[in-house]
Amino acid sequence: MNKKTVSIITILVLLIVFGVYKVFIQKGKPDFTLVKVSRGIVSQEVSETGTVQKGEKIKLAFKNSGRIEKIYVEVGDKIETKQNLVKLDTNELLFQLKEAEANLQVIQAEKANTEISLKDARQNLEDAVALAEENLTNGYQDALNTLDDAYLKIYNAYTTVSLVKRTYFERGDQESITVSDNKDKISRNFDQAKFYIDNAKKTLKNEDIDTALLKVNEALINTKDVLELVRSVAETGAYKDIVSSTDRASLDTQKLNVNTANSNIMNARQNISTIKINNTANINTAKAKVSEIESQLQETREGLYQAKIKQAEAKVDLLKNQIEECVLKSPTNGQITEIEIREGEIVQSGQLAISMIPDNPFQITVDIYEEDVVKLAIGNAVEIKLTAFPDKIFKGKVVSIDPAEKIIEGVVYYEAKIELEDYPETIKPGMTADLTIKTVTKENVLAIPGAAIEEKDNKTTVQVFKKRHLETREIEIGLKGSNDIVEVISGLEEGEEVAIWR
Repeated sequence: MNKKTVSIITILVLLIVFGVYKVFIQKGKPDFTLVKVSRGIVSQEVSETGTVQKGEKIKLAFKNSGRIEKIYVEVGDKIETKQNLVKLDTNELLFQLKEAEANLQVIQAEKANTEISLKDARQNLEDAVALAEENLTNGYQDALNTLDDAYLKIYNAYTTVSLVKRTYFERGDQESITVSDNKDKISRNFDQAKFYIDNAKKTLKNEDIDTALLKVNEALINTKDVLELVRSVAETGAYKDIVSSTDRASLDTQKLNVNTANSNIMNARQNISTIKINNTANINTAKAKVSEIESQLQETREGLYQAKIKQAEAKVDLLKNQIEECVLKSPTNGQITEIEIREGEIVQSGQLAISMIPDNPFQITVDIYEEDVVKLAIGNAVEIKLTAFPDKIFKGKVVSIDPAEKIIEGVVYYEAKIELEDYPETIKPGMTADLTIKTVTKENVLAIPGAAIEEKDNKTTVQVFKKRHLETREIEIGLKGSNDIVEVISGLEEGEEVAIWR
């Protein structure tokens, strides 16, 4: 074997090995990992570095504009943490809150009424199904009675033709042969009708009754043809004077009876068809009503009432929060040093209202970037790491956010003051502090990693692993945590698995 042949074989072997790897080995390794939807804590944090300072003046301002209704303190007053200092007029907000709460109650009542309507709709669906079954059963029972009547009509026609044959057509001529053959034809149709009717009455299956109706319909048509033929033979040649008028009338009567029986059979078939059509229409209408109401009530983003309730609840919460923010409270123990406002005055958002000095001898001042400062609120909890004490985490809280901006190298910042709730005795001004400010925390909420979420075309979606396949599902998210954990408001259930692509 020459070197060229060996090289070609080697290349082919490598290609086969690579193909096996791609198809059987690499294919078995998915390009994603699965994470379960679970309940936990979602926190939003702001991290900055500040400096320990001696307790300095704290400047307090309202978040929102409004008219000063009441000032509870005077310059020089000693104050405690969370003590009311100033209150804005809340009459308009209270009126809006009552309206919002009333609107929420209306929507909740509408939802309750719709739940009752859903119960009624489901009952109507059950009734429609039961009535459909009853109507169809009655229709088929009527059909069995019609089949019995048709069987009797064919039997009477057979006995009449047999009597006419015995009485007049035993001469061996062509007319007698014709009548004899047709009498046998009626006999065969009679046997056919009896077979299918007996089977239908034995099984009581709808499909067997349908078959019996079809076959008896054929037997009746054939019987009618025989009666017409025998009647016409009775009018030919010498038989016109031989066959009595009574027997000819009897043949006519049997023909009329057979025609009536055949019409009844066709009506029975049409009646069953109409019942089935009406049943389908009634059940589909009832199902559509149930689906419509279920869609309104479903506990997802698309649910009509759920969306309305969430919107109304959000409005109520917003107004309650605004009303709460209309009372300026002391962030810590201290003393009032300045009051910059008067009762009846209109103040603007961020306008300085009161200054105070804290009892606490130490504070941490920190400059907060403008995009982060909107997340902060007075009273936010803070975790503090002092460089001089690396093995311990101290607690603190935000006590002041300066309404005036600071420009540092062309970037807008706002100065915030952090009060240490505990600190070492050897702490010194000027020490560096790494701060983690807990701006928002939600506990016991459904949460998933942010890496599982895709936001596109104003839609937020995830890939859910269901029955060994991934399906795209739209969800509604809430708080985005600083550790890339995101709150899920709707669209997922606890225990489901979502994919994170590599």
